[in-house]
Formats: sequence, C-alpha cells, structure tokens
Amino acid sequence: MGLCVCVCVCVCRPVTQSQCNQFYILSVIQQNVEEDIEDLDHYEMKEEEPVDGKKSEDDGIEKENLAILEKIRKNQRQDHLNGAVSGSVQASDRLMKELREIYRSQSYKTGIYSVELVNDSLYEWHVKIRTVDPDSPLHSDLQVMKEKEGVDYILLSFSYKDNFPFDPPFVRVVSPVLSGGYVLGGGALCMELLTKQGWSSAYSIESVIMQINATLVKGKARVQFGANKNQYNLARAQQSYKSLVQIHEKNGWYTPPKEDG
Repeated sequence: MGLCVCVCVCVCRPVTQSQCNQFYILSVIQQNVEEDIEDLDHYEMKEEEPVDGKKSEDDGIEKENLAILEKIRKNQRQDHLNGAVSGSVQASDRLMKELREIYRSQSYKTGIYSVELVNDSLYEWHVKIRTVDPDSPLHSDLQVMKEKEGVDYILLSFSYKDNFPFDPPFVRVVSPVLSGGYVLGGGALCMELLTKQGWSSAYSIESVIMQINATLVKGKARVQFGANKNQYNLARAQQSYKSLVQIHEKNGWYTPPKEDG
C-alpha cells in the first residue's frame, strides 16, 4: 500500500513553482529561437533582392541596352582570355560608365540622339543627332532630307584612344555634307572642347553630344543637297583637325566663344 502511494505520489504529485518557472523559461526561449530563425530567413531574402536586381548599376536602363552592356563585358572577358585586349582598363571602365549613363538619359530615351557601337567596339561609336531646334533652318533641311532620302539625322563618328578620358574623343561628321555650323573639311568640327587645350576629363559624352547639337544650330549649319558625299572621310577630317589645332595654338581661341569653336 505504501509502495503504491509512493508511486502515485512520485508520478502524480503537483509540479512545484520552481519547475513551472523553468518550463516557462524554456518555452519562451524555444519560441524566441523559432521567431529568430524566421526573422533571419526574411532578412536574408531581403538582402538578396538588390543583388538580383542590380539596382545600383542597371536601374532605369532598358533590357535591350542591358543586353548590349552584357555583350560588351563578355567580349572583353573573351579578349582577355585570348590575349587580344584592346584599349586600356581605365578607358574601358570610363566608356562603360558613359554608355550606361547615356542609356539612362532622358535625351537618349526621347530620341534626341542615338548611339551605336561600330562592330561592337567600345572605342568606336556612331552617334545620330535626330532632333535639333525646330525653329532652325537645319531642322527644315532634315525634314526635306527625310522626304528625299528617308534619312532624318546627322551622323557623327566618335573615336576614343587608350588614354581617354584625359584626351578628348575625335569627332567628325560622317553625313550629310554640311555648310556652316563650324564644320571643316572632311567633316571635322571647330570646337575648342574637342581639343586637348579645351578638353576636361570631367566632361560627359552626353554633354559633348548636346553641345555639338547646339553648335551646329548656332553656327547656322545647312544640309548641302547634291554635294559629293565622299568629301567627308577620316583622313581629310584628321588633316583639318590638325591644321585647326595648330592655328589656334598659335593665335588662341578668341572668336567665336569657347563652346562654339
């Protein structure tokens, strides 16, 4: 009888206050651990989202332009593996940054100008100026050219060297043939900012494009319909540019103002 009572007492006796406190503490700890694990999972997911989205670099860039940037990166990696690296790391990094900023630009997105890489080269660009001041004679000429030839833009060539951005790009008009607008023989441009003397590594390529746009209008550029299109070529443009630099190094840049050439 006593044994039975003892067993019943051992098994069925009430839990003490101390034991209740221990059970409660253990229960709270277990609950907090489970909540912490859930919070950690949620935190890790939130941390991964910006990585997938690449928000810092690619935000505001259209998918087709992101594909171009990725193609350039792949080409650069392949060239590196093949030992056929062109350009310099400094110039390539800056040009990638310039291209990325252009793809984000409202002026680019609204069609004021467009940019294409020549043969996928980061160092050779074709820039098409598609919109100029609607009150300018040049705008009227572009409308006529569109009706006659199906082309309504001014095509520019931008060439970059390994030491970019410390030297300016070489810029020339490819087509159409223009008179006025500070356009020289071969299509070179008379603008101080495109020379070593007037260039700054802080200038963005978009600002250069927009300045050329404004300079053509201010210089009263006109399309020369019927002109020999072969008169614009790289060799003649380089010679005109060389002569331009020599003249201005000797005499300075007085008139027109610096931004106009």
